Amino acid sequence: MPIRLLSSEVSSQIAAGEVVERPASVVKELTENSLDAGAKNISIMVEDAGRALIELADDGHGIPAAELELAASRHATSKLTQSEDLFHIQTLGFRGEALASIGSVSHMTITSRVASAQEGARLKVDGGISGKVEKVGAPVGTVLRVENLFYNVPARLKFLKTDTTERRAIDALVTRYALAYPNVRFKVMDGKQATLQTAGDGDRRAILASLYGVDVARQMLEVMASEEGMMLSGFISPTSLTRSNRKEITFFVNGRWVQEFSLTAALLQAYHTLLMVGRYPLTALFLDITPEDVDVNVHPTKAEVRFKSQDKVFSFVQRSARKALLAYTPVQSVSPQMWGSRPVNSEPREVGIDWSIGHDESVTTDNRPQTVDSDQLSVTSDQSKVEGQRSFSTGVPLLRLIGQIGSTYLVAEGPDGLYLVDQHAAHERVLFEKLMAQHDRKSIPSQALLAPEVVTLPPQSAKTLTQQLPFLNHFGFEVEEFGTNTFQVRAMPTLFSGGDPASALRALVEDFEEDETPLQAEVEAKLAARVCKRLAVKGGQTLTTDEQRSLLNDLENCQSPRTCPHGRPTMIHLSVDSLERQFGRKGAR
Repeated sequence: MPIRLLSSEVSSQIAAGEVVERPASVVKELTENSLDAGAKNISIMVEDAGRALIELADDGHGIPAAELELAASRHATSKLTQSEDLFHIQTLGFRGEALASIGSVSHMTITSRVASAQEGARLKVDGGISGKVEKVGAPVGTVLRVENLFYNVPARLKFLKTDTTERRAIDALVTRYALAYPNVRFKVMDGKQATLQTAGDGDRRAILASLYGVDVARQMLEVMASEEGMMLSGFISPTSLTRSNRKEITFFVNGRWVQEFSLTAALLQAYHTLLMVGRYPLTALFLDITPEDVDVNVHPTKAEVRFKSQDKVFSFVQRSARKALLAYTPVQSVSPQMWGSRPVNSEPREVGIDWSIGHDESVTTDNRPQTVDSDQLSVTSDQSKVEGQRSFSTGVPLLRLIGQIGSTYLVAEGPDGLYLVDQHAAHERVLFEKLMAQHDRKSIPSQALLAPEVVTLPPQSAKTLTQQLPFLNHFGFEVEEFGTNTFQVRAMPTLFSGGDPASALRALVEDFEEDETPLQAEVEAKLAARVCKRLAVKGGQTLTTDEQRSLLNDLENCQSPRTCPHGRPTMIHLSVDSLERQFGRKGAR
C-alpha cells in the first residue's frame, strides 16, 4: 500500500486512544484541569459508569469566551510556551490534548465563565467537530459535560469492563486526588447517590477516616521528611494493617498521581522482614521534588515519570518510610520462653481457636491463656473413641500429634512417616467444608453480636460489597447499609463466632492474588472460601495441645483434606523411606 497522510478524523481518534482509555481517564484529565485552574470545589456526576454521562463542575478561573474554541483544539494549552518549559513543569496538564481527545470520541459541552466577564460561554463538540460559541448565563468556573463516550468508536466501547469495574476505577481515582489535595472539596455522585464527599479543610487524616473508617485512620503512621530538594509527606500503615494486593499503595509526585515501580519498590523495601509474604501496606505518600529533577513527559497519560537521580530518590523514600515505621512500631524482641517449653497454666482453658489473636492481618505469638467461645474445633473428651472413628477413606491416615513449630506448622506422625501441617491452610479447609455443608442443608446458624459493628470501606469497595449483600445474608451474616460507604454487621454465622466482622467484609472486596481457578464456576463457593481464608487461624498463632489435636481431627474428617479451598497444600509428607535415605540408613546394612 502507498504511504499517505491520515485524515484528521483518524489521527484525532488515534490520539484519543492514547489519552482516553476508559471513563476514568476522562475523569482524570478533567480533574487535573480543574486543579490547574485553582478550583476549590470540584463536583463530579457519573451515569451508567461514565458511558452515558460524565459531568465535572468546578469554581476555578474559567476559560475566556474568545479562547473556548481554541481550548478544544489539539496542542492548545496555557501551560507551556516553549520547549524549555518541559524541563520545569509545575502544572498537572501541559500537552494540550485532553479536551481535543475527549471531544473526538464523545458529545462534549464546555460551559465556562471568567470572573471579569458578565456572562459565560458555551461550546459543543460532537465527534471532534466544534460548533459555534454561544453566550449563556453561568457562574465563575467551568462545567464540562461528556455524553455518549466512545459512541463513534464501537471497538473501544466493546472492550470496556463491567459497570462495577469502571465505577471502581473512577472512585479510586478521585479518592487519590482527594487525599493529594485536602484543601479542595470533592463530591462524586453516581446517579443520585453520593459516593464520596470531602470537607476541603486540609485534614488528610479526616479524609482517610471517611474512606477507611476512624479505626484505620487512627492507626496510620504519619511520614514527614526532607532532604536536598526533596520532601516526602503522607501516611503509611503499621505492620498490623495490610492488604492482599498493591492497589492501595498511592504515590504522588509534585501533585501528580504516578504509577512508578521504583517508588513502590522503595516502600516495600522499607517494610522488608516486617510483613508476611503476600501482604502489602496501605500508603498515601506525596513526594515533592525540584521540577528539573523529574521528567513527566514520558507517557501520554502522564502516569509515569523518570527521575534524574533515581537511586537517590529510592534511598530517600526507603529510609524515610523505614524511619517512620521504627519510630512508631519499634522492633519487638523474641521472648526466650519461645525457645523453651510452654509455661504451664493452672487455670483451665476452653478448647477452641482463640480468635482474638487471629483477627484480620495481625500476627502475634503471644501464648498466654485466653478464654474463648468457639465450637468449630471442639474435641471429645474420649480421645480414643474419636481415633477409633477415623477412616482412611479421606486420604489422610491416622495421625498422632507431636507438636507445633514456628507457631505456624503442626508436626504429626502417621503409619507411613512424618507430616507437616500448615495450620492456616488446614483450618481454612475445615471452615470451608463446614460452612458449605451447612449451606447444602440450608441450615446455617447465626449468632447476633452483642454490639453491632460498623465498618467503613473505600467507595470502590463499598459498591462491590453492596452487590454481595445477598450472599452474606444467605450465609448467616446480617449486614445492612449504614450510611455512605458504611455498613453495620449485626450477626455472624455461629461457625465464625468470635471472628472479626470487618475482616470478613474486607475479604469479599479485596482481589486475592492466589489462584482461585478451581472455584471460578461456583461464585458462592469462591466467596465462601475468601471469608474462610480471612477468618482462619493465622500463621504465627500459638495453639494449645488440645487445639492442635482438634484441628488434626477435623482435617481428617474433611472430604478434601490435602488442599485448602484455593488449591494450596495443607500438609507435606516425609515418608520413612525418605527419612532413612536422608540419614544414610538406606543401603548401610
